[in-house]
Amino acid sequence: MSSAQHDPYLALRYRDFRLLVAGRFIVTLGEQMLNVAIGWELYVRTNSALALGFVGLAQIAPIMLFSLPAGQVADRINRKRIVITSQTIMTIAASFLALLSALHGALPLVYATLALLGTAYAFNDPASSSLLPQTVPAEAFPNAATWSSSSWQFAAVLGPALGGFIIALTGHATAVYVLDAIACAIYIVLLLLMRSKQMEYAKEASSLRSLAAGVGFVWRTKIILATITLDLFAVLLGGAVTLLPIYAISILHVGAVGLGWLRAAPSIGAVIMALSQAHLPPFKKAGWTLLLAVAGFGVATIVFGLSRSFLLSLLALVALGALDNISVIVRSTLLLLRTPDEMRGRISAVNSIFVGASNELGGFESGLAAALFGPVIAVVGGGIGTILVVIAVALIWPEVRRLGRLDGKDAQLAGEISEAEAANVISR
Repeated sequence: MSSAQHDPYLALRYRDFRLLVAGRFIVTLGEQMLNVAIGWELYVRTNSALALGFVGLAQIAPIMLFSLPAGQVADRINRKRIVITSQTIMTIAASFLALLSALHGALPLVYATLALLGTAYAFNDPASSSLLPQTVPAEAFPNAATWSSSSWQFAAVLGPALGGFIIALTGHATAVYVLDAIACAIYIVLLLLMRSKQMEYAKEASSLRSLAAGVGFVWRTKIILATITLDLFAVLLGGAVTLLPIYAISILHVGAVGLGWLRAAPSIGAVIMALSQAHLPPFKKAGWTLLLAVAGFGVATIVFGLSRSFLLSLLALVALGALDNISVIVRSTLLLLRTPDEMRGRISAVNSIFVGASNELGGFESGLAAALFGPVIAVVGGGIGTILVVIAVALIWPEVRRLGRLDGKDAQLAGEISEAEAANVISR
């Protein structure tokens, strides 16, 4: 498709996609507000960097345990129904966090509730990711990935700022948790309004080989393995966001409102990048663009770690978010184009383990490193590590350097590896 023929609003012309994106926007708004509230409340109550790290640890365990089975469930059961059930659990968990906040409840109960949220995320993410291809045709996949990322990032801009404002206005985090519960309920309503139907496939008996088919597919499709690995280590090492409460309170001295803006800054950059990409043709050299973007992510992380200026810190986080969004768009588009529909749940589950779990594990790693070495060394060291990972990925997987233009023509590649072939990789 030439740039003259490029339709920047192609995916938005489909009703179910609009409903899905609107629902994701609203629920992400609530989740981002909740993340700010949790970080703020725990740090104020404990004055401990390790307490922030345990937020990630509480959620990574269920994600690691349940993501692969959740992916198989998403390929065997109606995906919309799974998302609705997961969002119902999230509504209950957010409501309980509000109660614990109001009553100054015990911290073990807070972490237990976060673990429940992690379990809901484990089942929600593979099913939710697999819903998107049901709402648009294959030729709209790249544009859908861009708009999906844009809506998520826009919510991530507003959510932290709104969460910080509410905490500053009320003096506590209770109202934030209530609003998150309401957001989950609204998403459920929008899902119920969607008309698209999930395709029916021959349902094989559940088995270890079937469960591992998603792993086999990712292992054999080297370009997907490389991009997921790159994102995993970038997020794992560049976990500056986890330490933002420390920077806001103890280093930059900007309070709850400042924390909200710091949390929002990466998403401001991501929204700018995503909207730009929606109006431009796909990357012509997606591989090199991806490598340079992740290396730039590492540099921006280092700048933020060393900064003592609130303005410079905001600018570094804006750049960090813009560069990270390039990675999100490339990886999401590859997954949409090169994944067989009957395996989307399991492959999305593998992606959730690699990327989603790395967010939580990265949060724990950053909290632990900050507790041992201080927040500045933790952030700067992570940025340096990210740059080294980019070099390693470029050398180990030359497929990344050769990756060219991404467009709907690649959709035919989705069937290049069958489910049986993918499962066979595990047994070799």
